[in-house]
Amino acid sequence: MNSRKSTDNQDKPLVGHFINGSEVVGDGRTTDIFNPADGRVSKRVVLAGEDVYQAAARASAKAFPAWRTTPPQKRAQVMFRFKRLLEEHSDHICELITSEHGKVLDDARGELTRGIEVVEYACGVSELLKGEFSKNAGPDIDSWSEFQPLGVVAGITPFNFPVMVPMWMFPLAIVCGNTFILKPSERDPSASIFIAGLLSEAGLPDGVFNVVNGDKETVDFILHDKRIQAVSFVGSTPIAEDIYRKGTSSGKRVQALGGAKNHAVIMPDADLENAVNALMGAAYGSCGERCMAISVAVCVGDEISDKVVASLKDRIKNLRIGPGTDISNDMGPLITQEAYTRIHRYVEKGIQQGADLVVDGRNYQVLGYEDGFFVGGSLFDKVTQEMDIYTDEIFGPVLCIVRVDSLGEAMRLIDKHEYGNGTCIFTRDGGTARYFADNIQVGMVGVNVALPVPVASQSFGGWKRSLFGDLYVYGPDAVRFYTRRKTMTQRWPEQNKTEKARFAFPSAGS
Repeated sequence: MNSRKSTDNQDKPLVGHFINGSEVVGDGRTTDIFNPADGRVSKRVVLAGEDVYQAAARASAKAFPAWRTTPPQKRAQVMFRFKRLLEEHSDHICELITSEHGKVLDDARGELTRGIEVVEYACGVSELLKGEFSKNAGPDIDSWSEFQPLGVVAGITPFNFPVMVPMWMFPLAIVCGNTFILKPSERDPSASIFIAGLLSEAGLPDGVFNVVNGDKETVDFILHDKRIQAVSFVGSTPIAEDIYRKGTSSGKRVQALGGAKNHAVIMPDADLENAVNALMGAAYGSCGERCMAISVAVCVGDEISDKVVASLKDRIKNLRIGPGTDISNDMGPLITQEAYTRIHRYVEKGIQQGADLVVDGRNYQVLGYEDGFFVGGSLFDKVTQEMDIYTDEIFGPVLCIVRVDSLGEAMRLIDKHEYGNGTCIFTRDGGTARYFADNIQVGMVGVNVALPVPVASQSFGGWKRSLFGDLYVYGPDAVRFYTRRKTMTQRWPEQNKTEKARFAFPSAGS
């Protein structure tokens, strides 16, 4: 593969920021945005300096007082209009995703659809923000609670879902009465800028939603800015842990979703055809660049292991790989050359450490796109717990087969791993499935469902080192994350009646 350097790209279009209702390019450092299918620079993104960040933070802080007092139903009406605009412009949004991320258009549509589902959930904010009321909690005393917004909040999002993951965050944050600063991935930022424009068109007041493109410098601004009350993050575990530590030490509320190593358990009684088809989509969809991707298949017994490997081998070799704009393709390219190099390095490690490479996806080329960041699907058999391809999150189209003798051994294997994001089991036995779901130490569990991503009315999050913080993203947990509970207690003494001082601690009965 040819080396791709950022030279002579000064004439490429610039992607800037969205601040106080307008696109702002600004001055500063830039970095290249690639089209992963052909390996060429398509645009450049301007990385925010302190002046740009401060402008976004000031706009957010200024917009908050009026927005927090806007009735929830009016906030919801903005989201209803936003949802309609997302649907009207869905083709363009998906094209932006594919041109900068590389995933196939069908996958981009799925991403956008799941994001819209969260917007739909946010439209019910009037119901979601209902507090609780207790009449006569004590003698002539009423008590009630309400959920008030935090203020300015921020989201730091990854490259692999440039539309869906931001929409896991900002719709609910905004309808709860907060203002929001989004720091998307600098690798595929264009969709965020376009969506910000749609929010303005939907009637969102200036300053309520701001997009600041940047790198670690921008993240540091967010983490140390006292105006930022909460930070939501999705990315790798080392960065998630660092953001959680720095954010909480600065007094912020933080939810930081990290990495994953998702296992699929294949029982001897599984519907083999359906299980293998599900594994193909979960392991190789979006080129494996998903935090919920299945990267380990734990097969219980050699007989089912041999069958799974044989079935996967044939299907992997028949994967249709090419540019994401071709809707007939199953898999597009990786997002960067760095990702391409990393996948090759892990495949080589797997060979060196003794795994059986059944299908080798390295050195894959697509005719006419020889400089694209393409790899084929790889499959390893007889993988053990000590191997790097088992312990590490590879984030690419590499599936490992681990052979075990029992369900108990499979569950101990999963529980021992540092990540606890998602897992699934394929079986026809209801008792086995129920035992697995009840006892496995993982945050999201599928039964004959390879990608158990919760619907918008639930919440998404893992266990162990896959999540730092107490609350998941979107769903009911997001409402609690982006609000503070306030409880009021009131009593109106009778007029012209003086009451004696009471020195005993008050209780409901007195």
